[in-house]
Amino acid sequence: MELITPTLQMWLTFAIILGAIAAYSYDRIPLEISSITTVALLLLVFELLPLTGDDGTPTVTVRQLLAGFADPALITIMALLVVGQGLVQTGALQGPARALMILGARYPAGTVILCFLVVMIVSAVLNNTPVVVMFIPIMAALGEKLGQRAAMVMMPLSFVAILGGNMTVIGSSTNLLAIGAYGRAGGEAVGFFDFTVPGTVLAFTGLLYVITIMPRLLVDRSGMAKQLAGSSGKQFLFQIELEPSNKMVGQQAVAGLFPGLKDLTIRMIQRGPEKLLPPYDDVTLRTGDVVMVAATRSVMMDMLNASPDMLTSAEGETDEDSENDGGRRMVAEAVIAPASRLDGRTLAQSGFRAETGCTVLGVQRRSRMIRAALSQLRLEAGDVLLVMGTRTNVMSLRGNRDVLLMESSASDVPHQEFAPRAQWIFAGVVLTAASGMLPITITAIVGAVLMLITRCLNVRQAGRAIDRRVFTIVGAALALGTALQGTGGAAWLAHTVIEVLRGAPVWVLLSGFFLLVALLTNVLSNNATAVLFTPIALSLATELGVPPMPFLLAVIFGANCSFATPMSYQTNLLVMAPGHYHFADFVRAGTPLIFLVWLAFTIFVPWYYGLV
Repeated sequence: MELITPTLQMWLTFAIILGAIAAYSYDRIPLEISSITTVALLLLVFELLPLTGDDGTPTVTVRQLLAGFADPALITIMALLVVGQGLVQTGALQGPARALMILGARYPAGTVILCFLVVMIVSAVLNNTPVVVMFIPIMAALGEKLGQRAAMVMMPLSFVAILGGNMTVIGSSTNLLAIGAYGRAGGEAVGFFDFTVPGTVLAFTGLLYVITIMPRLLVDRSGMAKQLAGSSGKQFLFQIELEPSNKMVGQQAVAGLFPGLKDLTIRMIQRGPEKLLPPYDDVTLRTGDVVMVAATRSVMMDMLNASPDMLTSAEGETDEDSENDGGRRMVAEAVIAPASRLDGRTLAQSGFRAETGCTVLGVQRRSRMIRAALSQLRLEAGDVLLVMGTRTNVMSLRGNRDVLLMESSASDVPHQEFAPRAQWIFAGVVLTAASGMLPITITAIVGAVLMLITRCLNVRQAGRAIDRRVFTIVGAALALGTALQGTGGAAWLAHTVIEVLRGAPVWVLLSGFFLLVALLTNVLSNNATAVLFTPIALSLATELGVPPMPFLLAVIFGANCSFATPMSYQTNLLVMAPGHYHFADFVRAGTPLIFLVWLAFTIFVPWYYGLV
């Protein structure tokens, strides 16, 4: 490799890179601002101080710096996020998740390990964010059965999802970006399973650590959090009329309680004209019973997803209208306002459903325990209603003077009748990409379009799946990579590293390069790290005269070692709240995993590719 003479533009590029790292590390600066500022500085530098080649043409242009925002790898990431959102919005993963919950009742310890394996394998072919979102409540429930708190399973859940992304080309956005940068730099095409073997070795090495050692390093802080629990643990009163197909039929009370209904508290049973109140002695639930159940919103939503016709509205009617209108349903909480017309009336008397088009599923009253059927309950100011309706009807409650809509509580009800469509589309995307019939970019875009056309999700939900932070940071990282390569900075860094390690075996240089990337990815974005170091990896391999694939894998696997900080990967941020983690928890539990993966990489990859 020819020695590169440093230029002013190169040093300014290095300065912008260091500034970007510092900005990304500073929590008070939004990632979007840091990314756009980085791109703006690069545009200014190469506009005011143009760098030209031997033929007088600019080596770094405005078009090249902004091309990252239309990069096929970035478009692929956005499309895969939409495909994953389609699975979430249809509840396509809830069937398998529910089966794991049933298995966990008998074999909780083995089921936790099985869940980790499932998450790791699924994350190899699907964006891991929706996978982690789906498994957070499952892992919390299984952790309780093991006598463990959420802290013992939440961070491991995130880590196994990240490890699973090492096994295929589409396992993570990092893989796609690094391979895209590799292709732009002149590298050969990388097949879907080309690095599955080394990726699997690293993934299972990390899994062994996650299962055996990591729980000993985590601290349970959920005790105090539960004492201070707010809305997440509040219970609503729901009304259920037992049909013959309802699984609650046949449940028998033991010592005054119903042990088969662990997450539910039965407040009253209306059996014809008779009212049965706790404690219940020798009572068996029958078809036709109207049961008043106290439960959290999440528990009842899970039951509603499993049996859409199970709940009876507070007016005493099933929710047929919202089922027949073909629209998507939304659930939200609304507080009865002072001086509301609902105060002192039952819902049937108020005409709430006829006026708003929303069905009241449950009621929460903090002042005292409710022991009456919801259809007969006289509402009071301050009662919280759990309402369900189309998005238009629910959002129209913002202008209703009788209730105060809590918009932050609004969430979509999964359209489970479309789940088979989403599953088939997802399977088609994976199989088509894996077989090489179509490029991954085309496959992902077609999959996203099919999710929209088949109504697995709407445009609003698809737009919400596209994270603007990911979009801006990837665009900025690609701009930095373009500047680094155009100024010769990548080649200069590669030459400097070789000079420092001159005389060392190739596997030593490869190992050191991996460790550098792995440490930097926890400060800088993993996507930015992958884009910045891929051209350097290719330059190093060219300088040493060895195949570039091991050095490309050092970038991919190293950039995926996002374990030591919560902001290094999105799934880490997802589990931080339910696990009640502090920043130091990630440093304490994640740092050893980085070095363990580094050790496994150093031992296996050089041997696997014949570098020792």
